[in-house]
Amino acid sequence: MSTPQEHGAAGVPPGAPAGSGPAASSHASSGAPSDDASFEATPWRRLDPRTLLVHCGWMAAPFGSLALTALATGGRISVEAWITLAALTASFAVLTTLGLIRWARTDFRITMPRPGSGPGGASPTFDVRSGLLTRRLRSVPLHRIRTVDLTATPIHRVLGVTVLRAGTAGSGDGSSELSLEALAVPEAERLRAELLAYADAEAVANDPVVARISWRWLRYAPLTFWVIGGVFVVAGGAYRALDGIGIEPWKIGLVQQAFTEFGTSALWLTIPAALLAILALGSVGAVVLYVENWWSYCLEWTDSRTLRVRRGLLTTRAVTIERARLRGVVLREPLLLRAGGGALVRAVAGGLGNREENRKRSGLLPPAPRAEALRVAGGALRSPFPGSAAPAELTPHPRVALRRRRVRGLLFVVLPGTAVLAGLGAAFTPVLLHCAWIYALVTTALTLWLARDAYRNLGHGLDGPYLVARSGTFSRDTVALQREAIAAWTFSTSPFTRRAGLVTLTAAVAAGEDGYRIPDLPAADAPALASTAAPGILDEFLVYPGAEPLPGQRLP
Repeated sequence: MSTPQEHGAAGVPPGAPAGSGPAASSHASSGAPSDDASFEATPWRRLDPRTLLVHCGWMAAPFGSLALTALATGGRISVEAWITLAALTASFAVLTTLGLIRWARTDFRITMPRPGSGPGGASPTFDVRSGLLTRRLRSVPLHRIRTVDLTATPIHRVLGVTVLRAGTAGSGDGSSELSLEALAVPEAERLRAELLAYADAEAVANDPVVARISWRWLRYAPLTFWVIGGVFVVAGGAYRALDGIGIEPWKIGLVQQAFTEFGTSALWLTIPAALLAILALGSVGAVVLYVENWWSYCLEWTDSRTLRVRRGLLTTRAVTIERARLRGVVLREPLLLRAGGGALVRAVAGGLGNREENRKRSGLLPPAPRAEALRVAGGALRSPFPGSAAPAELTPHPRVALRRRRVRGLLFVVLPGTAVLAGLGAAFTPVLLHCAWIYALVTTALTLWLARDAYRNLGHGLDGPYLVARSGTFSRDTVALQREAIAAWTFSTSPFTRRAGLVTLTAAVAAGEDGYRIPDLPAADAPALASTAAPGILDEFLVYPGAEPLPGQRLP
């Protein structure tokens, strides 16, 4: 596995003749790979001039502190305050000056091999040149680049620039990461497209390391179930533990005092404060669990037939999956994680234990950016992930499926809650009557929105050797399943789906969850899809147009 090559006093460019390594001076660029005869001359590009304003923006802290001090004291600033402000100003001035120098001495380019340079020769590279006294050229082959992140602080967003970071499969700790600060947003988007265009399936197949942990992914940890549900799980566990040793938590003085103060305080303040406290505790807990579960995470092919996942801090885990048992992958996007642009990846593999153990051991990627999840899913399959298509590119399901989701939401969510609140209001207090109509309005709007989202997520298709199915709203799952792994089909209907002309098709496999559903397919199209996806399973049940059924043949 290769990492970015650093060319300086101790570096010699790959492919350069012996003794051509540059000294640590301003002439370092003379030994760049792109100056070789096999490369086309490519002009160096500079960072955006607004980078200067980004660095100068950090000076706002000491001057803002001075302004606040002057306002608080009526213009009278003590000697100690002046000394503190002078120290802060000097520190920020030094940092700003260093940033300006780094901007002036940083440039980059993408080098392309000359036509006819020959197979096995030079490959396109991403070069970044920086340094003042010691010039350094870092060069990464484009096909080794795995991630390109664009990060913008509020200052960057105001100025319309962003920071671009490019890393290889082994740069999860940032040691071999290339960073450009800052580029105009359109320029950064174009550069990202250029860099990722070479991270193709061949590169994924040839690189044994599929992914390593990047701690920038921690921002996705709170976008999971544990941010809220984890708090109640921990609280319930503590309650059961105390109850088991004979302590009744509700009789503890601190607990009684807290509930008393909560009930006597202004609810419009205490309820939001309690929710914020739950979110804060849940976020901290989610981050802690993320670190414990995915510490030292590495997904790699140990050989051509074995995929291995290593992770864990206190409890280390190493799960090995044979390629012959890997029947597909699932791209999972829970609602909150999807809103944050993230996803996680699970394997559809045999030999991982029962259903509960499979859910613990099948994780291939923690919550991470969706682009990274698609790349890891492709690396696990050794081919581009077929489920990367947008929902509109899959075969849509009939509109009656949208109606079914709306009706179910109204019947099972809106109507029961409204009826209960209205009944309690009629029996006890008119306040609950107002709560009933407010609940009906809010849940109706939410139900219709979720039903629409669930319907838009429905889709299926065949992509080469894979059956692709997507469904769900609270957790949108896209499964890419090997067609040859399908062992049986199940057609499920109910009185309501039969009336609507729909059927749920389930592909049974000896791996993962044992069965993967394609809900609300047109009943007339389901047999053809099943027969095409896995030929031979349904042949004895099918009657083709113009053919007479065989004696004793059963129809689907």
